[in-house]
Amino acid sequence: QVRLVDSGGGLVQAGGSLRLSCAASGRTFNMYAMYWFRQAPGKERDFVAAVSRSGGVTRYADSVKGRFTISRDNAENTVYLQMNNLKPEDTAVYYCAASLGSIVIENINYWGQGTQVTVSS
Repeated sequence: QVRLVDSGGGLVQAGGSLRLSCAASGRTFNMYAMYWFRQAPGKERDFVAAVSRSGGVTRYADSVKGRFTISRDNAENTVYLQMNNLKPEDTAVYYCAASLGSIVIENINYWGQGTQVTVSS
């Protein structure tokens, strides 16, 4: 069992930055690929970024490439999402997620509770 706790959301002006954190419970954090998703009001939950168990492989949605960076600290059981040059269309609830093993979205079976990010124009 893995428990994920998201934090770091807030209100920021367009062009600003935020760093989201996701703290995981348990001693097997480095066995899980980690992800960030987001869900805007009235829309489906969309993939944002993923990082492999070691942190050596990352994946990004086209809409955030070059602006967002996913990373992880296996010693601290934490995954981060550094978000730069934020745009109003980045406004959403952001969720971290985990899947055992490699990056395979279909295998996600743990979710955080979400953290709200609001970008004002």
